[in-house]
Amino acid sequence: MNIALIGSGGREHALCQKIHESKLSKNIICIPGNAGTAKIAKNINLDFLDFKKLLKIIKFNKINLVIVGPEEPLVKGMVDFLTKHKIKVFGPNKYAAKLEGSKAFMKSICKKNKIPTAEFKICKNKKDVNNFLKNSNFPLVVKADGLAAGKGVTICKNKRQILNVSNEIFKGKFKTSKKLILEEFLKGEEASYFLIVDKKSFKFFGSAQDHKRVGEKDVGPNTGGMGAYSPAPIINKKLEEKIIRRIVNPTLLALKKKKKPYTGFLYVGLMIKNNEPYLIEYNVRMGDPECQVIIPRLNTDILKIFNNALENKLNKMNIKWKKLKCMTIVLCSKGYPGKYKKNKKIKYLNKLNYNKASFIFHAGTKFINNELFSNGGRVLNITSTGKIFKIIRKNILKIIRKINWKDGFFRKDIGWRVIQK
Repeated sequence: MNIALIGSGGREHALCQKIHESKLSKNIICIPGNAGTAKIAKNINLDFLDFKKLLKIIKFNKINLVIVGPEEPLVKGMVDFLTKHKIKVFGPNKYAAKLEGSKAFMKSICKKNKIPTAEFKICKNKKDVNNFLKNSNFPLVVKADGLAAGKGVTICKNKRQILNVSNEIFKGKFKTSKKLILEEFLKGEEASYFLIVDKKSFKFFGSAQDHKRVGEKDVGPNTGGMGAYSPAPIINKKLEEKIIRRIVNPTLLALKKKKKPYTGFLYVGLMIKNNEPYLIEYNVRMGDPECQVIIPRLNTDILKIFNNALENKLNKMNIKWKKLKCMTIVLCSKGYPGKYKKNKKIKYLNKLNYNKASFIFHAGTKFINNELFSNGGRVLNITSTGKIFKIIRKNILKIIRKINWKDGFFRKDIGWRVIQK
């Protein structure tokens, strides 16, 4: 099979690696890809949101299957466009992608279907915000309605902070959001639960816990994710049954009733409070960096899984997992998630020696004259598998010290909850 993979992050490098290992894989093109995917696939530097140009590239390269990595093309209708042109593509349709593309849409589904989630108000103006504040306790969470690259959520401790953040969103800080969600703050432990879904059924596709805050001890602004580990020990069989019965099944049924059934990866973002699951968010693709800790644990051929999903035969297959734990630490450009510099040289990656249990998934990287440079806020994902999280983290930190990238920073405490226990 000839495969096209859309995206350029660590998630896409992890997916590309697994596709490369598949017996069904012949050629892979990554659009646009990064320095990591360049070693195992052909990178094509194209704006993938230009669907017509994308279609030409897909046809020219005789692509049999398109895998969409990031959320934006899904929310903008890439799957609908390619399907219309008879191209086989894995991911949800534009309507179903609103689960991530609009928090107001997701919250409305929760309300109609009694899905457990935080109390909320959809606000279109200052008046809506002030009305909700009258009967609320602090802290409160402000969420931009549309896509915001993991930076649209702020936990606010007082009214002034809420009004400041709200005004920024109303004034267009995030181009996709003209409204926002005000939400009660749920205190508990976050977990990410993943599924692969077809029109008839779904299969479990791993669990993980990530670290959103930029600073150690979970302080500072939210990021796209500073590190993650899998599996998430907090998710047990009893909790899993509640997640599926109370959250997943009602959501998928609501989409089927609209004749817009879901196909693709579904990321269920949860807050676990007193062993009860509450839905924080849906993502309509694999998480990043969660993908980088789930994919190395997968034992089944990933292209077989995609093919079965697109033929609505997931219920006939058994997805197998390695009995290993996995962790990743993200090496970021100094200044991230604020202003940071690009085009900073990364010297020592080629000279590194590490065993088969470790991987480096590239994110914001590129080659210039065969030399490696940074090209984003999150640059490298240093990932390792093993049996004990504490030892896995030690191995990762050793590799980061060897990389010795002076223009980067990382969190040394990834996995602190699970290691502390």
